[in-house]
Amino acid sequence: MIRFFLLQNRQGKTRLSKWYVPAPVPTSGSNSGEAKKIRIEAEVHRLVTARDKKYTNFIEYNNYKLIYRRYAGLFFTIAVDLSDNELSYLETIHLFVELLDSYFSNVCELDIVFNFNKVYSILDEYMLAGEIEETSKREILDRVRLLEKVE
Repeated sequence: MIRFFLLQNRQGKTRLSKWYVPAPVPTSGSNSGEAKKIRIEAEVHRLVTARDKKYTNFIEYNNYKLIYRRYAGLFFTIAVDLSDNELSYLETIHLFVELLDSYFSNVCELDIVFNFNKVYSILDEYMLAGEIEETSKREILDRVRLLEKVE
């Protein structure tokens, strides 16, 4: 199951953050859920960007596994359960990038920043409640375009 999905640039700015499971909040601490998420996002960015290219794109972090991939200046990171298949989630990231690329015709970071609502709607059509809902690129893009017409 997917715990969270992050899209971050090289500088550490989170461009997309979708949490399917709430961030663990310590019972005795004063950290809120949002503060914990921000801390986790910073730690994930530090781990992913500092990692040498000769190593795999999988990192065990806390009680889940981080699967990441870099496209241009953006890092796409998915946190999943330890027992999940890493390669299937690498393909998940790749399909999401292909969806964005098809929708925006050669996507860049500015497309994501200025059209974040469309990016979230594409992600919501692709993943639901931490599970992959649809794998057909054509079907997902058709649904997003149908939603655009309704708006």
